[in-house]
Amino acid sequence: MSKSPSVDTKKMKKLLAARREELLTLIDVGEETRTDTELDQQRIGRLSRMDAMRQQAMEDETGRRRDKELHRIASALDRLESEDFGYCTACDEPIAFKRLENDPATPLCISCAHKAS
Repeated sequence: MSKSPSVDTKKMKKLLAARREELLTLIDVGEETRTDTELDQQRIGRLSRMDAMRQQAMEDETGRRRDKELHRIASALDRLESEDFGYCTACDEPIAFKRLENDPATPLCISCAHKAS
């Protein structure tokens, strides 16, 4: 398998690196502003505690999604280095340029992505 001629690997590498830096910054800011949920009902009301628990759950999910995206970016950068970038990891067919342009970290062609969902 060789590099897809329609993929500008330098541009894709730059986009992936920029998104990785953005995510790392967001993670750092999130860690600084994160607060632990107070579970003592004597100190805060039940509704306030429920709101705090919901907020914590949303922060946890946001962190999980950011970690998952960082992993996808790292995998895409590895594929760029091994010249597998631009090809579906499931079927080995080329991924449409517009799809890569929209999300350079995508590992699947549109057909395989539909099958996976």
